[in-house]
Amino acid sequence: MLFFSYFKDLVGQEVTVELKNDLAIRGTLHSVDQYLNIKLENTRVVDQDKYPHMLSVRNCFIRGSVVRYVQLPPDGVDLSVRNCFIRGSVVRYVQLPPDGVDVDLLHDAARREARGG
Repeated sequence: MLFFSYFKDLVGQEVTVELKNDLAIRGTLHSVDQYLNIKLENTRVVDQDKYPHMLSVRNCFIRGSVVRYVQLPPDGVDLSVRNCFIRGSVVRYVQLPPDGVDVDLLHDAARREARGG
């Protein structure tokens, strides 16, 4: 419910939704439900040359399971989260800052793992 609550706070703001088929749609977030289905108003396609058949679409409903990512508005969004629980099985990767990684520690851990201990 963390993401549902977060997206509900974005209602009325302009977002860009990229779908798994590479179609990107920009519009005003009208509503979102607990399945992260999204309804956009005043929509426009980001790449109009690639998707000319979408030029006349002004409102759309997007099923949550086809969304690749949602680009948030650049300003006016509080991105601070105090506590968050994310189930490990849904994590694809974790991106770390390059200067914040102790490479020697990782190498030592990999060597210990390779030795079986």
